[in-house]
Amino acid sequence: MASSSSNATQVPLSFSVPSLKEASRLDSDRNDEEKEEIDWENLGFTLTKTDYMYVMKCSRDGNFKDGKLSRHGNIELSPHSGVLNYGQGIFEGLKAYRSAKGSIHLFRPEENAKRMQIGAERMCMPAPSVDQFLDAVKQTVLANKRWVPPHGKGSLYIRPLLMGSGATLALTPAPEYMFLVCVVPVGHFFKEGMEPINLLIEDEIPRASLGGIGDVKAIGNYAPVFMAQKRAKSKGFSDALYIDSVNKRYLEEASVSNLFIVKDGVISTPTKGTILPGVTRKSIMELAHNIGYQVCERLVSIDDLREADEVFCTGTAVVVSPVSSITYQGHRYSYRTGEETVSKKLYTALTSIQTGLVEDNNGWTVKID
Repeated sequence: MASSSSNATQVPLSFSVPSLKEASRLDSDRNDEEKEEIDWENLGFTLTKTDYMYVMKCSRDGNFKDGKLSRHGNIELSPHSGVLNYGQGIFEGLKAYRSAKGSIHLFRPEENAKRMQIGAERMCMPAPSVDQFLDAVKQTVLANKRWVPPHGKGSLYIRPLLMGSGATLALTPAPEYMFLVCVVPVGHFFKEGMEPINLLIEDEIPRASLGGIGDVKAIGNYAPVFMAQKRAKSKGFSDALYIDSVNKRYLEEASVSNLFIVKDGVISTPTKGTILPGVTRKSIMELAHNIGYQVCERLVSIDDLREADEVFCTGTAVVVSPVSSITYQGHRYSYRTGEETVSKKLYTALTSIQTGLVEDNNGWTVKID
């Protein structure tokens, strides 16, 4: 069960324009203490407490309803909740951007809604409908629109979370579920900012296994990478890059991003199955194809890394991040970076759409104010 403080402001959910107008009104209804200036120049990828969050619960009939905006704060969970005891939870990550003209855009939010539904089915959970997901995201962004950075200064990271909130002792799906949406203003994910990153191949700790939940954005997928990340960063690398758990020679993905390699103008990315089907990954593949590149989804081996011209990572958090080098068992492989690379062209094409600098001919952006 979710709880809010006694002075919480709550707004009932309704699928109508007035509900979005009410959410937008909340953004300006703040006390003087909340109107301090925000340092947009020094945003990192860290937590900042914003004003409102969205909470919706699942009824006994398996349907979500009665969603509400409330002041951002802690929630209450039973110590026997399914999410705490058995990891029954999934999350999404998407962003809101402020265009050069000042309007606020979401990028392909329906893809995140659909992916959450697919993940929920795998984890034996009910899920909000696509319309409920989109409405919740829009309300949360509008209620926190002062936290959307100015154009070119960052983005508003949106975290929808679906979890088994009901108590259960037996190893069974939870009897009740909760859907939350919170937001945080963010800058660059990696400390390097826009500079190329360096990866270390992790050959001892697998991220996922065939038939598991590597292709689901389940909360249980992420804590297991902490050790690999820690080891990589202690050696000066930006992140760990994982290989398959069976053959230990096929690349999968990094801790929070998908992987692409470029050889002789052909773009390749590891095939799905044990990797997360990223929304940014999908978008980059479609953009590259539209620009005229050949794009292959296939098994990508360590041998392919040795021959690659370029390597880059993609994800909601990292956007498109060029890779300067990858190290495997003491051998360091370096790649081309800079303004004339494929990754830079794709980064520019993607972010120009996301921030409204060019016309969106794909229908990917959703203007919400």
